Amino acid sequence: MSRDPYELLGVKRDATQKDIQSAYRKLAKKLHPDLNPGDKAAEQKFKDVSSAYGIIGDEEKRGRFDRGEIDASGAEQAPRNFYRDYAAADGAEGAYYNSGGFSDFGDTDDIFSSFFSRRARGNTQMQGQDRHFSMEVEFLDALNGTSTQVGLPDGQMLDLKIPPGTRDGQTLRLRGKGEPGFNGGPTGDALIDIRVRPHAFYVRDGDDIRFDVPISLREAVLGGKIRVPTPSGQVSVTLQPNSSTGKVLRLKGKGAPKRPDGHGDAYVTLKVVLPDQADAELTQFMQAWTAGENQQPRKAMGV
Repeated sequence: MSRDPYELLGVKRDATQKDIQSAYRKLAKKLHPDLNPGDKAAEQKFKDVSSAYGIIGDEEKRGRFDRGEIDASGAEQAPRNFYRDYAAADGAEGAYYNSGGFSDFGDTDDIFSSFFSRRARGNTQMQGQDRHFSMEVEFLDALNGTSTQVGLPDGQMLDLKIPPGTRDGQTLRLRGKGEPGFNGGPTGDALIDIRVRPHAFYVRDGDDIRFDVPISLREAVLGGKIRVPTPSGQVSVTLQPNSSTGKVLRLKGKGAPKRPDGHGDAYVTLKVVLPDQADAELTQFMQAWTAGENQQPRKAMGV
């Protein structure tokens, strides 16, 4: 199998980072050892695509790979004109030196590049590759923070702390939980892409939270105090008399946690709800309520 990370992930060299991430997730989901128990070929392919994503899934490493500064394993590569530049700097022009470097010797430039690359890999400490994973988190766990565990393909369990206010698409870093380093170099990191599951009625808007709250017709007409469930717990809210559906109340500081401190706000949209069953007394009142006949709630719409 080709070791070229672009070919391993099945993307073109001009693919966007989003395209690369999408290709990796699709392959990782298909090849994950948990879904292919005992399939050594799938396990190896999973490792290959994970390694490839560790290179071109990181924008900085991708740039270094494209420029030939690192190879497909992340190992440092010597500059292609290393020997020529060294000779020029040392004033070593002579019978075998010209502006083309070692071009007279065909592929000698590549041979020297490979030679110095091997020397670098043999003598230099290098950090291990990062490992990339993804996991889904419940809305309230991401909002309020929690501690959980991440299961790795090799069966290892990593403790993961979800900070309060974690957003959908955010990447959490576990330092030193990646691939081992080379020649005693530091271990790479584990990068966890967070996917936040949608909530039944809360919607995140930046650092704010928006949701609807049903109120009865009596509460809408007379006003009064009602209990409202916010992500951080129930609060008491005072309704003004004659509150219509669509009215928005702001609950300061009841939104998502903000960095370095503080919280966003919660915006509550009132929704007047009639009884499930028709009420004879309410029906009789409406029939006798002549003032209601003159109300024109759709006047602003030209109706």
